[in-house]
Order: sequence, then C-alpha cells, then structure tokens
Amino acid sequence: METIKATTYPIHFNEKAYQKLSILIDTNSYSSIFILVDDNTLECCYPRFMQNLETTATIEVIQIAPGEVHKNIETCVGVWNVMTELGADRKSLLITLGGGVITDLGGFVASTFKRGIDFVNIPTTLLSMVDASVGGKTGIDLGVLKNQIGVFANPQMVLIDPEYLHTLSAREVRSGTAEIIKYGMTHDIHLFNQIKDNPKVNIVGLIHRSIEIKNEVVSADPKEKGLRKVLNWGHTIGHGVESYFLDNPNKENLTHGEAIAIGMVCEAYISHKELGFSIDKVHEIKKAIINIYGIIEITQEDILPITDLMKHDKKNEAGIVKFVLLKDYQDFVVNAEASESLIKESINYYTS
Repeated sequence: METIKATTYPIHFNEKAYQKLSILIDTNSYSSIFILVDDNTLECCYPRFMQNLETTATIEVIQIAPGEVHKNIETCVGVWNVMTELGADRKSLLITLGGGVITDLGGFVASTFKRGIDFVNIPTTLLSMVDASVGGKTGIDLGVLKNQIGVFANPQMVLIDPEYLHTLSAREVRSGTAEIIKYGMTHDIHLFNQIKDNPKVNIVGLIHRSIEIKNEVVSADPKEKGLRKVLNWGHTIGHGVESYFLDNPNKENLTHGEAIAIGMVCEAYISHKELGFSIDKVHEIKKAIINIYGIIEITQEDILPITDLMKHDKKNEAGIVKFVLLKDYQDFVVNAEASESLIKESINYYTS
C-alpha cells in the first residue's frame, strides 16, 4: 500500500512504516522515547512492534488500563507524572501503540506535555486505523461525554500495520467496520456495497481507501469548520447512545462502532423525513446494519436520556443539535437540524 501524505505528516503502511519510524528516531536524536500501551497491546502488539523497530534508543513503556472508561483526565495525569519521573523533556518522543483510546489520549498527553512534544500513532485496531489515528484530533472524555476535552495536533507520522488486526476479536473488527461503512455512504458507495453484499469481505483491502477519504476531508477542513463535519455521519445519535450505555449500570457497554451503526440507521431515517432520502435506501441501511450488528435493545424509557446526552455533542451550535444528513449516497448536508419528536421517531424506527 502506497504512503498517503497528510498536510504535515505521512501515513506509512506495512514493513516500510517501521523503516520510516527508525529513520525518524535516528534523524531527530530524541532525548528519550516513551511508548504508551494498555494491558492488551502490551501483551499482543508490543512484541511485534519491538521486533520490527531498528533503533538503539532506549524505550520506556507506560502502561494504562484498557477501555473507554479510562479515557479521562485522571489517566492523563498518571501518564504525565510517569513521564516526568522518568525525565521526559521537550525533546522526547511519545509513541502510541493501541486503539482509539490510546491514540486519542496519547496524542492529547503529548500535545500538552511541556506545551507539546512529538508523537507517533501506531493504531492496532481497525477503528483506530481508519479513523482515530488520522486527522489530528486528540482528546479525552468528560465523564461519559465523549471527546469534550482535546486539541488539534498532528503526529510526526502514522504507522499502519494490518497484522495487528489478528489480535482483535470479531466484535472489535465489526466496530471498526462501522467507520468504513460511514465513508462508503458519504464518499464512496463501493465501500458500503462490498460490506453489505459480503459481510466476510477482506476488510484489510478497504483500509487504504478509507484513510484516503478521511485524509482528503481533513486536508480540506482541518479544524472542522464545515466539510469535516461529514465525518460525524451517524455520530450525533450514535454518541448519545454510546454515552448512555456507558453510564447506565443496567446496560452492557457498546463498542463505538455498534453505537455509530445505530446512529446511521436513525439518521438515515431523519434524512428521509427532512431531505427526501430514499426510503428504500433507509431500509437497505437498516437491513445491512442488523445483519452485521444485530439489534440492540433500546426501550422507550431510554430515549429521553439519550436525547439529553445528544445536547452536549460538539457539533451543536447555540444549544441546537446538529446533524449530518443524506440527500443521497455521496450527497450530504452538514449542520442540519431535526425536532426531538423526529429523533424519537427515528430511534423507534431502528427498534421496530
């Protein structure tokens, strides 16, 4: 797979990526190198990383607990303290090795430590490969409200090694697949069709194109003033669902992709009501999502707290919930609005 060039950094693939990382380390003569992992990536991914990295530099490993519940300021403080105790300075490098939590949190830690040190993203999940590690967004959650605290900061490079996908459960692969479906519906319907028509499609073959799409959008609108908002297709309702299930002790936590899949079904329905998006395509989306993810139970009592959580979405303006909606596949509108009654109706459509 060919290198993709973002505005200020490259996205390298496979063995070539490790060679480029070794060159980066040697060229910059970093004073110290830290690698941020969680319990899972330390066991499953760190050995492969070290086998492929050629450098004589000393690497310190910082380990955190896995999971979205640890993507918070308390974890950041812990990492900053460890880096400080180990003598990190402004010439240090932080390498993130993990999924979206690690790359989001690690990028935020690096971009704020001593007002910013270099970092490199090495995503190990499908979700982080096609979404979280690319685009310069870093951040943490505020309670159950996702990605409320953060900064835009670009890594020195992103290293994509699909071999790490072999360490994932089928559920985690499905989670990342939701973001590829998102790119398909908004930018390249061929991606969606491949997944819809063959749920067992070789997902590795879709990674490069997905990253290309995200990079094209981010390059045109790096600070999410307009066009980049399209990357939130399915995320307005999806984030509300994800946060609600995370906060409710009677609910099993959903993966990010499972929640976004629900959001895409609901927002497709809203698109039909507001913009005339074909109802046949709405049904097509719902059928494909249910085939891949099944149906998550959402009761009538769940809907109000979900809509309340949506009011904290980052895209909102003046307290008004904003959506990305479709007029057709690959034809979208950002900053769209919908009434609370229509939002409820869309969730009921999903559960019906």
